[in-house]
Amino acid sequence: MRTFGGFVATDHVNLVVEPGARHALIGPNGAGKTTLINLLTGYLEPSAGRVELLGQDVTTMAQHERCRQGLVRTFQINQLFADMTVLESVAMAVSEQRGLGTRWWKPLAGHGEVVDQAAAILERLKLLPDAYERTRNLAYGRQRLIEIALALAMRPKVLLLDEPAAGVPTSESQELFETIAELPREVTIVLIEHDMNLVFRFAERISVLVSGAILVEGAPDMIAQHPRVKEVYLGESHG
Repeated sequence: MRTFGGFVATDHVNLVVEPGARHALIGPNGAGKTTLINLLTGYLEPSAGRVELLGQDVTTMAQHERCRQGLVRTFQINQLFADMTVLESVAMAVSEQRGLGTRWWKPLAGHGEVVDQAAAILERLKLLPDAYERTRNLAYGRQRLIEIALALAMRPKVLLLDEPAAGVPTSESQELFETIAELPREVTIVLIEHDMNLVFRFAERISVLVSGAILVEGAPDMIAQHPRVKEVYLGESHG
């Protein structure tokens, strides 16, 4: 639970995500979705309740500590180094994960294992052809994949994607989600997304958040036919 003064942003949300899940969190604007992600990752402290990761209570852990435990997120707006190449960007994240600190900036040729790991991540996300391109030169959909590559470099057990298709043209968003769908099952994925076509193609389980609380949770077919869900989204689309 999280309150801001008298405003209840999340109201006794009990979200259970199974290992290997492809789980979507949907709801109208202002439903508390990003607030919930911020609570899970430690960006915000809960007013009440706790956060558990693989059976471990991480409620008091800082963001970087949760990241080391395998809880990694991306953001609605990408946060990239525009003048770095794609390979340099991912190699930097790999170096950080390996505890090499600021030594990532030395010539990549001197860090063969780092380069190999970064290249493997790029290959998995179909970014290897862009390895030596500066990130600023890539289409926005490709930049979103770079952000996911940076997250994968941290070796997540749980990957939280906050609107990965935000700002991505429709022509690129389908490829983006197809690539996400091909990630290994060792990585549990929880995503927030407003594009329902993408959500229903990707998610195996969906939680609907309304006014800070879980309205309903279940398989996509059940969610698609749920009368209250239809009502909530109909209301949003008309105002």
